[in-house]
Amino acid sequence: MTTARRNHQRVNRRLADDIRNFTASAELTANLQCVLVDLIELHLQGKQAHWNVVGTNFRDLHLQLDELVDAAREASDTIAERMRALDAVPDGRSDTVAATTSVPPFPADELDTGHVVELITTRTYAATDTLRSVHDAVDAEDPSTSDLLHEIIDSLEKLAWMIKSENRKI
Repeated sequence: MTTARRNHQRVNRRLADDIRNFTASAELTANLQCVLVDLIELHLQGKQAHWNVVGTNFRDLHLQLDELVDAAREASDTIAERMRALDAVPDGRSDTVAATTSVPPFPADELDTGHVVELITTRTYAATDTLRSVHDAVDAEDPSTSDLLHEIIDSLEKLAWMIKSENRKI
C-alpha cells in the first residue's frame, strides 16, 4: 500500500463518538404515525368483516379477509418497528387509532358478501391513499422507509383487486 493511500485512509476514518444513527424528523414521524393508525384500523375492520360476513361466496371472502388482515397487521408492525429504528415512538393505542385514523368507520352486525366487498375495498383504498399521500415527503427524508411504503402499497392494492373481483360482472 502506498503512503498516499495510507494517509487517505487515516483522513477518512471517523471517530466512534462522531457516529450517530439517522433519526426521524417530526414530519417523518407524523407521516409514519398516520400510516400506522390506518393500517391498524384496516386490520381491525378486516377482522370485523371476517367475523360477520354472510352470503354467497362466504368461504372465499372469509379467507380473503384473513389475508388482508394478516397483510395489514404485518405492515403495521413493519412501520412501527421502522419508527423505533429511527428513534420515533409509534402510538398504536386503540384510543389513538380511533381518534386519528382516516379510514371510514365499519358498520356493526352481519353483512352480505357483496356489501362487505365494497366496504373493505373502500377501506383498503383509504389506507393506500394515506400511504401515497405521505410517500413523497417520506422519500425526500428517508428513501429506505419509502421503499417499505412501496411494498405495502403493492400488497394492499393487490389484495383489494382480488377482493373486489368477487363483485365484478362481465
